[in-house]
Amino acid sequence: MPAPISTVPAGFSSRKAANEYIESEMKKRIMFLDGAMGTQIQNLRLSEEDFRGERFKDHTHDLKGNNDLLVFTQPKAIYDIHRNYLLAGADFVETNTFSGTTIAQADYGTESIVYELNKIASEIARAACDDMLKETPDRPRFVCGAIGPTNRTCSISPSVENPSFRNVTFDELVVAYTQQIRGLLDGGSDVILIETIFDTLNAKAALFAVDTLFDDGIYERVPVFVSGTIVDQSGRTLSGQTGEAFITSVSHAEPLAIGLNCALGANQMRPFIQSLANFTSAYVICYPNAGLPNTFGEYDESPETMAQNVSVFAKEGLVNIMGGCCGTTPGHIKAIYETCKDFKPRVPGPDIRKEKMVLSGLEPLIYDKNSNFLNIGERCNVAGSRKFARHIINDEYEEALAIARAQVENGGQVIDINMDEGMLDGAAAMSKFLNLISTEPDVAKVPLMVDSSNFAVVEAGLKCAQGKCIVNSISLKEGEEDFLKKARLVKRYGAAVVVMAFDEAGQAVECEDKFRICERSYNLLVDKVGFNPNDIIFDPNILTICTGMEEHNNYGVEFIESCKMIKKHLPGAKISGGVSNLSFSYRGNEVVRQAMHYVFLYHANKAGMVMGI
Repeated sequence: MPAPISTVPAGFSSRKAANEYIESEMKKRIMFLDGAMGTQIQNLRLSEEDFRGERFKDHTHDLKGNNDLLVFTQPKAIYDIHRNYLLAGADFVETNTFSGTTIAQADYGTESIVYELNKIASEIARAACDDMLKETPDRPRFVCGAIGPTNRTCSISPSVENPSFRNVTFDELVVAYTQQIRGLLDGGSDVILIETIFDTLNAKAALFAVDTLFDDGIYERVPVFVSGTIVDQSGRTLSGQTGEAFITSVSHAEPLAIGLNCALGANQMRPFIQSLANFTSAYVICYPNAGLPNTFGEYDESPETMAQNVSVFAKEGLVNIMGGCCGTTPGHIKAIYETCKDFKPRVPGPDIRKEKMVLSGLEPLIYDKNSNFLNIGERCNVAGSRKFARHIINDEYEEALAIARAQVENGGQVIDINMDEGMLDGAAAMSKFLNLISTEPDVAKVPLMVDSSNFAVVEAGLKCAQGKCIVNSISLKEGEEDFLKKARLVKRYGAAVVVMAFDEAGQAVECEDKFRICERSYNLLVDKVGFNPNDIIFDPNILTICTGMEEHNNYGVEFIESCKMIKKHLPGAKISGGVSNLSFSYRGNEVVRQAMHYVFLYHANKAGMVMGI
């Protein structure tokens, strides 16, 4: 395999040295991001001809307003904007690539130049930083490759009549973001900044692209910053997530900094930055607008006023990186820099994910050793509910959605979704149903368990869920190579995982075999994949008892004993199981089945089983 592609900024011996410097500086002082690119471009009062330049003079579409295109036609103006922000005190400048994807550029018919656009934009910003280094050799400056949300959303339908419809897919976003990221990195970006996130699923697609390029060894890793957008005082993104759920959904990518930008001024943003800082162990980045827009859509907050407003964040130790978004200018950044540069940076708190399993729908679900038994609703499983299966097969998705709603209302903390039925296109059914769930806040607030024996169906579900899901399931049945491949993908999608006690020899029956397979799986996940142990859930197979066959009589005890061993020897891992399997020989006799389940769960829970379907 060839060595990863790497660009080394001036003043450093290696990309690794530059990465380490950025993190070490964030521990020592508050660092500063630039302000709005669009505001500065608007002030230039450029004409259609200025946007077109010589290169695009005969282009078929109007180009005025396509600010990213100015890296081709007005490179000196873009360089000057970067330089003015650096002179104002910025440590980081963002590339002029907020709309630098084929998806966003399609409005202007300029999809074909996207890679080149991002590369040149990075080179211009890189030149400004390198030139600044010559003037301030003791203070390196860095390029943030800016990745905007695109003008489409993966979690919200553009059609009121068809709520399951999407005008962009996860896969399309991954392809578009991959092309953009390649251009940014080839041009010399030091950081990938995924910003103004109003739909977390779009951001997860961008992070999927980033992780693929880094984990597959194509590019040497650079820091990743992730910045969401809270749209109003509800404290939620446009796609409905709380700030804590948003953090949970993106933290699998281990961003160096997580924060908020746009939509709000500093005064309105403060409580949400406080909540975010309390919930993440990453560094915190914050770049609000210059207040709220006036009736003409303009921003009136002066540099001095904004600096005083954001200084509260610095005084209270909430931030590590500060900057400005809409309406901000070099004057705002200079005022923020001068007002806040002497305050100490935020000291990140402990990572709750090291002690707890954290999942999310629109809201977070935190499970630790003090939590009660976690109930996973199974009525949205075509194999477990004839009623649900009938609705799905008959294309009665609204009726099927009502079943999901009822499960949450009746105490389901996670909803299991399974579409494994011979008469169904499982991937299409899973996608449609999960898209519909995202339109129902009362259902979408809880995490989802994406359940299928077909991994392609699992992936289809993960591509439609903005929250942090549970995958049910993977196993060693097809060998280690298949297991590791699926596990890496689950981690890249940002999900927790159920691991069944199967290996190449088949299903484990006795306690020793159950534990042996679980221990082997645990070591592979933790040591080879880098999985968080708290995101591993073992299902050691609850098998049917009272079948009339003597060898089946001890199955319940074998499961309970395996739970004890997993709890003792595999720290962080959780234990689940399909409880209804135990009493399957008594189907039709619900009184007996419920009594069996009650007794079994009493002992299994004491042994370490913490959730069940």
